[in-house]
Amino acid sequence: MNESAVEIRYMLKFHYKKGKNTTQSVKKICEIYGPNAVSERILQNWFKCFQSGNFDVKDEPCSSRPVKVDVILEKVEQDRHISSYAIAEDLSIDRKTIWPI
Repeated sequence: MNESAVEIRYMLKFHYKKGKNTTQSVKKICEIYGPNAVSERILQNWFKCFQSGNFDVKDEPCSSRPVKVDVILEKVEQDRHISSYAIAEDLSIDRKTIWPI
C-alpha cells in the first residue's frame, strides 16, 4: 500500500468522524490529491466499515489460496528439467504462480 493511500484513508476516517458525507469528502480529498485520487464508491465502502466500528485503515490480509511452495520445490528437486507448465498442470495452478518460486 503506497503512502498516499494511507494518508487518504486517514483523511476518510477524519471526515467520517467529523460527520461529513461521502460527496463532501470526495470533493475535499480530490482537491488535495487530484481528480482521480478516490471515487465516491470507495468512500462509501470505507464509511460502511467505519459505521460497523472497524476504524482500521490498513489493508486486510489477502484471502487467496496459499501456494504450496514445498510441493513445487520438491517437484523441481526430483526433476531439475521439469517445466513450469508441467508443474502447473500437476498442481492445477497458474504457471505465473510458479515462476517466482
